[in-house]
Amino acid sequence: MKKSWIVLALGCLLLVPGAAMAQGPEEMDVTSEDVEITSGGQAYDSYLAAPAEGGPYPGIVLVHSFRGLEEGYRTMTDRFAAQGFVVLAVGWQTFQQDPSDDTVSQLLRDSIAFLGERDDVDAERLGLTGFCAGGRYTMLFLPQIEDFGAGVAWYGFPYGGATQPASLIDQLDAPMLILHGTADSASPIADIYQYATELTDAGKAFEMKVYYGEPHGFMLENGQLRDDEVAQDALDEMVQFFRRKLG
Repeated sequence: MKKSWIVLALGCLLLVPGAAMAQGPEEMDVTSEDVEITSGGQAYDSYLAAPAEGGPYPGIVLVHSFRGLEEGYRTMTDRFAAQGFVVLAVGWQTFQQDPSDDTVSQLLRDSIAFLGERDDVDAERLGLTGFCAGGRYTMLFLPQIEDFGAGVAWYGFPYGGATQPASLIDQLDAPMLILHGTADSASPIADIYQYATELTDAGKAFEMKVYYGEPHGFMLENGQLRDDEVAQDALDEMVQFFRRKLG
């Protein structure tokens, strides 16, 4: 049976059938490397992928899930970069499994500085995306770090952590895309709908796509990037959102 998904965009709820992945420009050749981001006097093991030539391109900071910088995120970073972005997957758990929000905030700011030193990055076009705990960090820091012009939060936690991202809605100026599964037991879809309602009531620009039957962390399976209709569609949603919002 073909899956369907729900789309919530700026407060409008639509049920649409599965569709073919939207066609973008031809994929670019990519260079990738392990890099270190220095923050708080420590070097965080991270991963960078960028188009092999040309630019400047939008820069993206990618925040992995609580399971670490798994191989699937490296694959995703490469595929993302092939669409015309310089993507930095920052290893925020290099020294602690659960660092403080202040530590992560500084690491993200230092990641921005790292990208800003590159000739192939347009420092005026920066985005933030994250998965699981990284989804929470996207919801939490997009309102606080003005350098980010847009964000994509994957199965995040709007009401989790010492500071709930939902408490900062009034500070949110950059547009956000929320991607979530209806079978997410760790971050229930009811919380996401509540968060979306609060965003709508506050007049904040957001888009949302909900995938029927998908669990928490649905983009990776056994540490590897899934390669099926749902994963392809979700990646395309992220790429197209950043293209529209970052130019």
